[in-house]
Amino acid sequence: MPAPRVSVLIPTLDAERYLDRLLPALERQVVEGGHEVRVVDSDSRDCTRQLLRAAGIPVARIERAQFQHGATRNLLARQARGEFLVFLSQDALPADEHFLAELVAQFADERVAGCTSRILPHPDDDPLTARTVLDGADAQAEPEVRELPEADALASMPARERAALLRFNNIASCIRKSVLEALPLPELPFGEDSAWAELALAAGHRIAFAPRSVVHHAHTYTPSQAFERYRVDAAFQRRVHGHRVRPSLASVLRGVASELRRDLAFIQRERAGLHHLLRAPGLRTAQVLGQYFGSRGWTLGWSRGSATGATRKFT
Repeated sequence: MPAPRVSVLIPTLDAERYLDRLLPALERQVVEGGHEVRVVDSDSRDCTRQLLRAAGIPVARIERAQFQHGATRNLLARQARGEFLVFLSQDALPADEHFLAELVAQFADERVAGCTSRILPHPDDDPLTARTVLDGADAQAEPEVRELPEADALASMPARERAALLRFNNIASCIRKSVLEALPLPELPFGEDSAWAELALAAGHRIAFAPRSVVHHAHTYTPSQAFERYRVDAAFQRRVHGHRVRPSLASVLRGVASELRRDLAFIQRERAGLHHLLRAPGLRTAQVLGQYFGSRGWTLGWSRGSATGATRKFT
């Protein structure tokens, strides 16, 4: 049997609740040269492996403690047969049958090493969750191709500009296998995708954003979950890019006020019930405080890792 052109690579952990919609969505994909799906499972305790094997999908098992964002995805890449490697989170749902084809189309430019999909909320997400996703850079509708004007340009680039240039999201991404063999994903506890983008750009490659390749993906956080998720991300921004997302208590106050104003405007525009605003003060205060703690390298000591979220020991 000839090798497929595209390999869809998914790290899983207790993914049973997602598979009934994800597997049919992947089965419906139409892409020239065909595609395969491969999984590395972090010792799920539900029926994840059984369901995947019943669908004919190869599954490798690792211990939960072995999971690491970059290393596990590199393991998947070594098992893949495709020319193009699509990394997909277990809870990301392709919006239509062209998700893969639109990603692969970006590689007509031979200098493109990797590209990412547009990320939108699910139609039934609550307004606060939907607004958070839609405000993100990965929700934009315009295509984009990024490259470095010169090899050492990153060194003198302002932190915020540098972070924007290196945006790369493994929720739904595609990397040319030949490039990944030369430049494996860095084995970091968090941010392996952005760190890989830096390597690729520094080597003279381009990074693309393909807005016609769409996945639905969102997390409805509790305040404690929002605090930790945003703390980890801010810690990464501080350590890797030198960018302090919330450098002061004054910026915390401004941040909370801004988030609440945007929540209110979104709810009014979408004509959603104002009762959704009851969650907003606690959620947005926790979110912004998480950014503040991460920007200062602080932690509350409740870190733990997971196969689908951030690995939390990053301060």
